[in-house]
Amino acid sequence: MSGSSGSRGGDEYSAERVVLLDESATAIGIADKRLVHNTATPLHLAFSCYLFDNAGNILVTRRVLSKATWPGTWTNSFCGHPQPGEAIEDAVRRRGLQELGVDIEDLRIVDADFRYRAVDPSGIVENEVCPVYRATASGDLAPNADEVMDWTWTRPELLFQATILTPFAFSPWMVLQMPALMPAGGTGAAGVLAEDSGLLAP
Repeated sequence: MSGSSGSRGGDEYSAERVVLLDESATAIGIADKRLVHNTATPLHLAFSCYLFDNAGNILVTRRVLSKATWPGTWTNSFCGHPQPGEAIEDAVRRRGLQELGVDIEDLRIVDADFRYRAVDPSGIVENEVCPVYRATASGDLAPNADEVMDWTWTRPELLFQATILTPFAFSPWMVLQMPALMPAGGTGAAGVLAEDSGLLAP
């Protein structure tokens, strides 16, 4: 099923900062989130999270058109930036409430070392060390209209296939993250999904 989001003010995000990193992923400073993303974005700390429901469906969301990068693009359930001194797991839970109005359970790391750099058609750069998490949604969604313009629950094997066949329809970080999603018994997502759906691992 899918839906559209209700309105909620964005002032709560205005004071957000990001943690700047060196090439060894060591914190070296702090910057204003509103100013850090540009055509020469410095490396900084972020995270991505994928939410599942109790039936095993995965939530994908569509970025609002006001986003500076990849507006209107389908992406993972939600992303965010840990604040200085904030544990990443605490930041994941905080952003789950801020972006989707939902508590999360069974939070697990999927890829602790994920890092990417991507350039939006506008020229703005994303440059992040971005650990990837999965979790289970607890309760109904109430997405923030300043963040999410649409969302849908889908089967993970179908989403995996879609990112292979039509990668241009999704955020670049999501396309890169999908092969490592849903580890089970040491098997990466490609193997799990191939076993479940008959897809061949890329």
